[in-house]
Amino acid sequence: MKGGRSKSDTKTAKEEFRELYKKEHPKNKSVAAVGKAGGDKWKSLSEAEKAPFVAKADKRKVEYEKKMKAYNKEQAEGPKEEEESEKSMSEVNDDDEDDEEGSGEDDEDDE
Repeated sequence: MKGGRSKSDTKTAKEEFRELYKKEHPKNKSVAAVGKAGGDKWKSLSEAEKAPFVAKADKRKVEYEKKMKAYNKEQAEGPKEEEESEKSMSEVNDDDEDDEEGSGEDDEDDE
């Protein structure tokens, strides 16, 4: 990484640039052209112009880290009892369906 910046800084900027570029060039379908133009635009921005994108990317990173921490905690604790009971109910229902299908065959064997 150049300058200690994360890729999400440029990604955040390119998301907005992509929308503007599409409005200005509606007939252009080339992803490469949009990407190149976005990269060139990013390189031409001053640090002050990049600051809002850096702040937005930092905010996204904090939100992502919070979600990952909660997810990892949830995974470490294992499934909740409610989730297990729902799965059990599903398995029970599947078994009931199999019994209903098989009941017709059992009737034939009884004859």
